Amino acid sequence: MSSRIAVVPGSFDPPTLGHLDVIRRAAALYDELHVLVVHNPDKEAMLPIAQRLSLLEQSIKEDGMGGNVIVGSWSMGLLVDYATDVGAGVLIKGIRSQLDVAYETPMAIVNRHLAQIETVFLLPDPSHALVSSSLVRQVAGLGGDVSPFVPPAVAKFLDTGARDI
Repeated sequence: MSSRIAVVPGSFDPPTLGHLDVIRRAAALYDELHVLVVHNPDKEAMLPIAQRLSLLEQSIKEDGMGGNVIVGSWSMGLLVDYATDVGAGVLIKGIRSQLDVAYETPMAIVNRHLAQIETVFLLPDPSHALVSSSLVRQVAGLGGDVSPFVPPAVAKFLDTGARDI
């Protein structure tokens, strides 16, 4: 039986409990899961990629995941190039609403056309369905408590004032 490898791409700026929920469930479905911090040219990042990687690694470890989860970053071309390089046949995308479906569907079709990579949409736990990284950034930037929306490592990091990087 061949190894089943998937990639969960995202900006993870910062990682949220919704991200962890999708990662945890995807890790249970695949032999190897690459969680990939990617640069989104349509978004201005709050945190540098190195900090996002560190927070993801800490959060995944705190959550008890790890054995089959590999955290990395990619900014050197098409996402399907990375997926092909690591032998992944699937991209995993968390979908919160119809807006996410409308945004992700054209990319899924193009990725399948470019590299025969399938996209699997996972719905988050309903308790995380309305939380986005941009909402967390806004609340944190105004001094609000983001601990209900992010893993403990992220809450601690944002609470220390490091969000002003």
